[in-house]
Amino acid sequence: MPPDAQRFRPPLQTLSTRVVMAGVFLGAIIALALSVTFSWSDGLAGGSGGGEGKLNAAAQEAFHAAPGSCLTWAAADASDAHKVLCTQPHLFEVTSSVDIGAQFNAQAPFPNLDQWQQIAQDKCNADVRPYLGHALDPYGKLTTNLLRPTADQWGNGDRQLRCGLQWAGPGGGLQPTTGAAKDQDQSLVWAPGTCLALAGKGIGDPIDCGRPHSYEIIATLDLASKFKDGYPSQKDQSAWLDTACADAAKTYTGGADLSQKKLILGWDLREQESWDAGSTKVNCKAAATLADNSGFQAVTGSVKDTSKAPASSSAPPSSSGGG
Repeated sequence: MPPDAQRFRPPLQTLSTRVVMAGVFLGAIIALALSVTFSWSDGLAGGSGGGEGKLNAAAQEAFHAAPGSCLTWAAADASDAHKVLCTQPHLFEVTSSVDIGAQFNAQAPFPNLDQWQQIAQDKCNADVRPYLGHALDPYGKLTTNLLRPTADQWGNGDRQLRCGLQWAGPGGGLQPTTGAAKDQDQSLVWAPGTCLALAGKGIGDPIDCGRPHSYEIIATLDLASKFKDGYPSQKDQSAWLDTACADAAKTYTGGADLSQKKLILGWDLREQESWDAGSTKVNCKAAATLADNSGFQAVTGSVKDTSKAPASSSAPPSSSGGG
């Protein structure tokens, strides 16, 4: 492997730890340890969440949508939530409806975040495979989600939940998907030209490439185009991507020398479970890592822009050869 090539790969997270409960409170998405709570609220600062009576008819219909429905919204507080065709970009697809009234009676206190996460794992994960008709990639872009009542709705006796699927970026922001989940490629890939924000030393959500970012996607490749006889070992994947991503980088950058830009080339690898779920696509990407390899450093500007080299503060480290 050449010294300007390196594999970038986030820690693996199994399905059981990737339940995403997405929610809106006070006009913001609040994330906590891979868990985000999601409910309809009026978004008023200092409020405890709006009752259903404060929602417009479309938002009320969205909250009570049947399995197979797709929902989207633009407002930070989801006050404009509404149903759309699944062929249109959307943020949430309902997979099942659940009533937890037998488990939580009228006197039961509103569950805390840990309890909501456990409820989501218990009630939503088991329904995913029957709904999709195939396995959910435990390392893919789609994650289990729970749409729940607000505290006020809970106090009024509402115990109706909606399980669903959505795509949450590495920074917790919801990403639009198009098409029914059962028909989507679950490969966790971004479109070439996408830059992901720098969050500390790690990766955030998509951001304009003109702003400081962690890495830039330069290509999407399909492992299945090379490995036609079943799942390839990660060693074999890496050996092929070493050359394939280098070729893709030349095309994307117009032949630019990444090392002169103090960048290194990296790629994703796929697990057996992902391959079995049909996730065979990977990204090639360019980034600058810290000298101690503890994470990424900020890069500004696209590698596609040959008139202005992306700025990073140190030369790329040598690859260990295996990552």
